[in-house]
Amino acid sequence: MRAQPQRIAVVGGGIIGTAVARELALRFEDATVTLFEKESHLAAHQTGHNSGVVHAGLYYEPGSLKARLCRSGVEKIIRYTAENGIPYEECGKLVVAQDTDEVDRLEAIFARAQANGVPHVKLLDRNEMREVEPGVRGVLALHSPHTAIIDYVALTESLGRDLEAAGGLIRYDSEVARLDTLSSEVRVRLALPGAKGSSVTEDAGVFDLVVTCAGLQSDRLAVASGLEQDPRIVPFYGDYFVARGEAAEAVRGLIYPVPDPAYPFLGVHLTRSIDGSLLLGPNAFLSLGREKYERKVGPIGGLDLSDLGRTLGYKGFWKFASQNMKAAAREARTALSPQAFIAEAQKFVPELDASAVVPGPRGVRAQAMNPDGSLVDDFVITSRGRLTQVRNAPSPGATSSLAIAEYVVDRAVESLR
Repeated sequence: MRAQPQRIAVVGGGIIGTAVARELALRFEDATVTLFEKESHLAAHQTGHNSGVVHAGLYYEPGSLKARLCRSGVEKIIRYTAENGIPYEECGKLVVAQDTDEVDRLEAIFARAQANGVPHVKLLDRNEMREVEPGVRGVLALHSPHTAIIDYVALTESLGRDLEAAGGLIRYDSEVARLDTLSSEVRVRLALPGAKGSSVTEDAGVFDLVVTCAGLQSDRLAVASGLEQDPRIVPFYGDYFVARGEAAEAVRGLIYPVPDPAYPFLGVHLTRSIDGSLLLGPNAFLSLGREKYERKVGPIGGLDLSDLGRTLGYKGFWKFASQNMKAAAREARTALSPQAFIAEAQKFVPELDASAVVPGPRGVRAQAMNPDGSLVDDFVITSRGRLTQVRNAPSPGATSSLAIAEYVVDRAVESLR
């Protein structure tokens, strides 16, 4: 019989880390669960800088971990939001083919969506798609009526309250610098305030079980803890533009392009937000810093020399870059020109009022990359002894968060002796 852990730590207060900590506190009622978050609040990074879409599971390889956890995660979010009064709106989504070259790819997505059990998906012709979105233009569309929108920050904060109500602790302003894996426990070492990159750390105690959900810093924390350096995180920023009021009414739900296998990123799309505004974006361009969200310092944003040096010193990045020159050129246009950015959205909704569109927030994506330059598409969760790490949780990570939490805790419990 496995011993029950009494001291549990989770690193990272994004939606996945907070969901994992909550799941641990609910599953092990006699244990003390501590969530370490380096910022002064939850959801400070990827969770608080995304479009708020609850994905239905259209694109993912049938049977993959991503596909399974996405569908399970949607069902769990629906129940959770209903029980906790968190706004959740099934506004629906159209994936729109602009020309006949995209039709075959769209039909393949439709087949995947059906295989993944996405409910009530249909292919719509020109007239049918305009019944859903009067302003849209295209030759064929896939309609997913149950794709939804939510405020993921509000959801994360609610999960944090659940954690505390179950007896868990949240330690804010506590950056974990290193984890020392011992025979039957893990020692957590915190970075000293203002001592970025220093080898001097503060002992935060030993734990029977530790789970890390470090997002943009997942590879760095792994290396500092003596674990594998790959996959590496290469940060890509994504800008949004925003329309509010009458201009936002040009779109009822979500309008997406058909993914092009020649490009590693999706391209600009249109997304209604839970507050009624309309988001355009995001694009995707190499970020000069893992946590640089500023736009006021220029179109490319803020600079962190340590982050940039790590990216430029990674052979996988250069292989990726050499394989994706066309994609880089496409994304550079939208990164440097607001007019080009808005024009990408107007391909789908020509009547969108460009004069009412203003710069919005910026997010930074933790893109995991292999040494051969390929992008890591699925979730990556690894374990060593009493330490379990979420190394990669790309979209639909937020959608899948409650299901990922159960899966990760199951994996972590297996490590107990």
